Amino acid sequence: MGMETYNQDFRVPFDYPVVFTRDLFAEKNPALADALQRCPGGRAHRVAVFVDDGVLAKHPGLIPRMQAYFSSRGGTLDLVCPPVPAPGGEALKNDYRRLMQVVDMMLEYQLCRHSFVLIVGGGAILDAVGFGASIIHRGLRVVRVPTTVLAQCDAGIGVKNGMNLHGGKNTIGTFHPPFAVLNDSDFLQTLPDVHWAGGVAEAFKVAMIKDAEFFHDLCEWAPAVKTRNVGIMEKIVRQTAVLHLDHIRDAGDPFEQGSARPLDFGHWLAHKLESMTAYKLSHGEAVSIGISVDSIYAANKGWLPEATAIRLLGALEACGLPVWHPALERCVEQNRLEVLRGLDDFREHLGGELCVTYPGPLGTKREVHEVEREGVAAACRRLKEQKACL
Repeated sequence: MGMETYNQDFRVPFDYPVVFTRDLFAEKNPALADALQRCPGGRAHRVAVFVDDGVLAKHPGLIPRMQAYFSSRGGTLDLVCPPVPAPGGEALKNDYRRLMQVVDMMLEYQLCRHSFVLIVGGGAILDAVGFGASIIHRGLRVVRVPTTVLAQCDAGIGVKNGMNLHGGKNTIGTFHPPFAVLNDSDFLQTLPDVHWAGGVAEAFKVAMIKDAEFFHDLCEWAPAVKTRNVGIMEKIVRQTAVLHLDHIRDAGDPFEQGSARPLDFGHWLAHKLESMTAYKLSHGEAVSIGISVDSIYAANKGWLPEATAIRLLGALEACGLPVWHPALERCVEQNRLEVLRGLDDFREHLGGELCVTYPGPLGTKREVHEVEREGVAAACRRLKEQKACL
């Protein structure tokens, strides 16, 4: 029996700007208009806007300012409907039916693949509405305006979208790069402390495995984070964003088809803690705890100097971030830590083979395919002891 194979091989380039600005919706600020007009056309670009309701609560005049911005550019930008408020936090990511209402609205306004969905808010609404936009006509153009530290330096600048389903974090989702990302640091100034500090956990995460000098800077800047120094936070956001963007571009696996995910350092545990606490822990808080446990584990294995792990814990606490949570002690059958189920969830998410990233030495990464469960338990116990000493 004969067989013939024709091998198909092609590559599609992606590019998008990540802009750092202030007062994005001021009529004189060209950043948004310039981003949308990267694709020339003979008619005004049609745009639907979805806004995190938590952002609207802190910025009650935001919708009129948006409308005024689009009105001032009526010849080139067409706002197809008044900006639509949507639930922030994990509420939308956890509610598939509510997201389908957003999808229905996009279809109702006849958005096409040359239309834009502008999303203003934190990482969760960027993920969820971005997912909805990615499945309409196989992908509308998404422009993100992240409004939290974590979203501006990590969740809002990458190529992923997702929803939580069946109790799992990002169980369903797509890889759909944004058309543009616009970071307005003015939004950061109204954040509650938990979200102001939360994104800095992602800064420590990427510094630990990619940039030792940045790690030392973060440790020095930690007290300024706690006192909400805007200039320092702008530096942290930009440097963290650039490290993430460089990794997506240069690591050779932007759509995560391999088994290694270095930028998920600390996340196997963080995602599990979020679901174990019914998302009462924010993602940033959970990542802070996750990288703390994994850094102690790495120190116990001799991959990372113990002094570096201890310095990390002190710096996270100085920023106002947690390094411990009682859920780390919760046990299930045979006195096994419940959080260890996160390793099984992570293995499934990766495609069957476990690959966990640890730091060691500082500024570099180490990928392992086996994690000693008793070693994790020992790291949790050690972390609790160390927390009492900080």
